[in-house]
Amino acid sequence: MKRIVLFVLTNLAIVLVLGIVASLLGVNRYLTANGLNLGLLMGYALVIGFGGAFISLLISKPMAKWSAGVRLIDQPQSPDEAWIVNTVHKLADQAGIGRPEVGIFEGEPNAFATGAFKNSALVAVSTGLLQGMTREEVEAVIGHEIAHIANGDMVTMTLIQGVMNTFVVFLSRVIGYAVDSFLRRNDDRDSGPGIGYWVTTLVLDIVLGFLAAIIVAWFSRQREFRADAGSARLLGRNQPMINALARLGGMHPAELPKSMAALGIAGGIGQLFSTHPPIEERIAALKNSQA
Repeated sequence: MKRIVLFVLTNLAIVLVLGIVASLLGVNRYLTANGLNLGLLMGYALVIGFGGAFISLLISKPMAKWSAGVRLIDQPQSPDEAWIVNTVHKLADQAGIGRPEVGIFEGEPNAFATGAFKNSALVAVSTGLLQGMTREEVEAVIGHEIAHIANGDMVTMTLIQGVMNTFVVFLSRVIGYAVDSFLRRNDDRDSGPGIGYWVTTLVLDIVLGFLAAIIVAWFSRQREFRADAGSARLLGRNQPMINALARLGGMHPAELPKSMAALGIAGGIGQLFSTHPPIEERIAALKNSQA
């Protein structure tokens, strides 16, 4: 649950910072003497909503390196490291994308892909994954991450998050204005929005932000099925990915920072907020595709 809260708060923080900057610059002038200007408000919501999502995307790779403690493999120091780099490059070439940076991080079994651009992404695997799986299974996991990149999942999830952010910003302010109008129906409104507007907007930014996170998590779960299938296509058969998922089901996956958890191999807890489907559903989907 910690990863879920961290993700929502990080995304909310970026949106709030952009909102404060817009206020200081006088950009958010959708509240006029004649009431709420819905056209201006929608434009403001689009800028803040998609601005926050794209800032998160652009800083995703450096944030991932820092928060997960990723050590990039620039010059392999062992046969295992050379194999990891060669495997990532081989599968990237097969998928028709630029070769990603390759890294290792300490921790329990997990892996992730991140980055703003398809041809300059990052693939990182944990020491626990390398120690707990066979090479064929690790190759399947790497194929899963390469499929995320090839499918454009980083940008897709950013666009979905941007749409959700936009609706959160728009609806919270429309409802905030309505609440403030009701509370101040007998007052002079020339002084601008009252406390009812600001409190309602702040509360709804948080509440609607969590609801938006549920929707984003649902889309993330659908992308996981695609990435599993993509790994199977890259390796030429489904069984290595099935074996990797079965192995992962018996392990304790590492907690990833939420900024890249949606593109990891293992998901979080809580059905509504989980970025990944249950392991058994993913295995069943792969087996059904063989039938």
